[in-house]
Amino acid sequence: MAAQLTTPATDPAGRVVGLRERKKQRTRDALVEAAHRLFLDQGFGHTTVDEIAAAVDVSQRTFFRYFANKDEVALAVMADAEDYFIECLRGRPAGESPLQALRASIVQCWRDLASSRHDGPSGVTAALELMQMIEDTPTLLAAHLRRITEQEQVVAGLLAAREGLDPAVDLRPKVMAAVFGGVLRSAHLAWSAQPEDSGPEGMIALIERHFDQLGPALAGDWRS
Repeated sequence: MAAQLTTPATDPAGRVVGLRERKKQRTRDALVEAAHRLFLDQGFGHTTVDEIAAAVDVSQRTFFRYFANKDEVALAVMADAEDYFIECLRGRPAGESPLQALRASIVQCWRDLASSRHDGPSGVTAALELMQMIEDTPTLLAAHLRRITEQEQVVAGLLAAREGLDPAVDLRPKVMAAVFGGVLRSAHLAWSAQPEDSGPEGMIALIERHFDQLGPALAGDWRS
């Protein structure tokens, strides 16, 4: 009988991960999933770190090995999605324009996270469910906006590297990253206000519609 071959476990970026890393990732995922469920069931303010840890049958000390505080675990789903977007952007063809690369990357990110390969606490459904909670919780919104600002700097650096530019001299990468962030936030807010556009495809459609209006908004005649 032929020996059965096993495929090494990989993370979403395709990197092979060992047994210890997989066990740590499972614990982290379980904490994120438990926190997500508790936040949606009883509210962010009424959920404690002890309750999250107890739901996974780990100690508070174990929780703090993975997350600095409750805010961080609440934002973990969005942070993971944002990190995966950066991976997508790094992999875009060099021949694409900056705007084409950004648009294709965010659509690819949402579609991949919505696929079966990305089910669970880092999936797109969890991200969509948490968006409204973030908007309704001032401390979470402030932390989320800080992370968006940090991500804009990363995006600007990637765009500058793709185009062979010095972002300290040429402002276009920073401007494009800021515009891109504004388009995404507008799409996210529109999705939160329109529950009929539910699910990943509803979000992707809103993102595409917002990008379709970017050119006319910047250079079109608004009075025609």
